[in-house]
Amino acid sequence: MTTDDIGGRYDHRMRHRHTDAVGSAVGALADSVFADPQRGHPVAVFGSGVAASQNVLYRDDRAHGAVFAAWWIGVGALCGVLARRAGTAGTAAATFSALGGTSLCRIGDEIAAALESGDVDGARTAVAGLVGRDTTRLDETGICRAALESIAENTSDAAVAPLFWGAVAGAPGMLGYRAANTLDAMVGYRSEKYLRFGWASARIDDVANLVPARVTASIVGALSGRPREVWTAVRRDAGSHPSPNAGVVEAAFAGALGISLGGRTEYAHGVEDRPRLGDGPPPTAADLRAAVALSRRVQRASAAAAVLVRAGSGRYLP
Repeated sequence: MTTDDIGGRYDHRMRHRHTDAVGSAVGALADSVFADPQRGHPVAVFGSGVAASQNVLYRDDRAHGAVFAAWWIGVGALCGVLARRAGTAGTAAATFSALGGTSLCRIGDEIAAALESGDVDGARTAVAGLVGRDTTRLDETGICRAALESIAENTSDAAVAPLFWGAVAGAPGMLGYRAANTLDAMVGYRSEKYLRFGWASARIDDVANLVPARVTASIVGALSGRPREVWTAVRRDAGSHPSPNAGVVEAAFAGALGISLGGRTEYAHGVEDRPRLGDGPPPTAADLRAAVALSRRVQRASAAAAVLVRAGSGRYLP
């Protein structure tokens, strides 16, 4: 291979990274303006395909679940490859499809507004769209806690993590991650039905979020102005959470806001007694507002960082 060949490949990679960076920026901006479409969202279409295939392919064992997870994550990554080949517009569409942070924050504001106006039933209905737990008997404190825990976890899952994987691997990374995260949400629960079939999906999602969750916690500490409190809560409390990643970001938000999270949590598959995260009182509607504002700052910072990393990574990343 000649020096000209090497130089030509490097120039091509740099142009490719520039296209990725611009597309990621456009997609992130589109999410901040438009949020998730109400109908025909690509993730919803993907989920429908997963659900339909599960009716045929489900078996109560880990091996079938692992093949199922590998197949659908591969489908997601392949969609990302095709999007990348479409250039800036394709990467922008992939980024927009992978992100869900703006919708997350809008629902958080809606819940806070309902509580501030005394509409507990309306807040309870709205929070049901964010969480998988039983919301029918939640009081105001329970609603605030459920919403805030979801905002913390999904700031990582729906914003920082897809941007992280986009910075590492472009559109295939983003959509492959989104596929893994969707599979975990659909079959990764610790119910009797999915204990074995969903095992691989849950473990893959855990691995995919190990770094992004800790990046999220670091950004929370930096932007909240309370890095010591965030570090203390994460170091002391996160390890007692049943999730290796949700505990990190929930503890980070608790430390940043000076509140406590955790407690009895009822799901369709059973009751969990979640550990206490952070110090201070349980969250209020005002804390929920603060969490939404913090989440938005974290999302903007992570989008800017992902674009910069992608733009300057021509020599090192795919």
